[in-house]
Amino acid sequence: MTTATHTQETASTTRTSSADRGKTLARTSEHGSTTIADVVVSKIAGIAAREVDGVYDLGGQAARVVGKLRETLPGAPDLTQGVDVEVGERQAAVDIGIVAEYGVAIHDLAAGIRANVISAVEKMTGLEVTEVNVTVHDVHFTDGDEPADGDPRVR
Repeated sequence: MTTATHTQETASTTRTSSADRGKTLARTSEHGSTTIADVVVSKIAGIAAREVDGVYDLGGQAARVVGKLRETLPGAPDLTQGVDVEVGERQAAVDIGIVAEYGVAIHDLAAGIRANVISAVEKMTGLEVTEVNVTVHDVHFTDGDEPADGDPRVR
């Protein structure tokens, strides 16, 4: 038996950032409706991106500074830091900014992030992910890899 599912968008399709959350996507069927807020898609994408080995942090410089300030306050960390989403009736597009670990092949890292984000968002929301754009803002060096202050570059 085939059941038709009708999708109804309750908010306009817009690009959202961590500062502009709360728009929702409603799906209605003969058995009831399901509403998915944009922030849910952002959190899923952020968690999925952080799961990939080689991702040190998410977001650009300003987002990471704000994130560090938030960590000092009680409450949950901002899982949407560095993630912007655009959600339509049946599709979603995701933009993710990352800081990569030094030594990781960035093109492989981006491919891994895309695969993990697409899998997680599609599995959990039923939305088709049309694209995942990855921006590498910085590379993180472990403490042993960074040159000490005052060390000359060339001896």
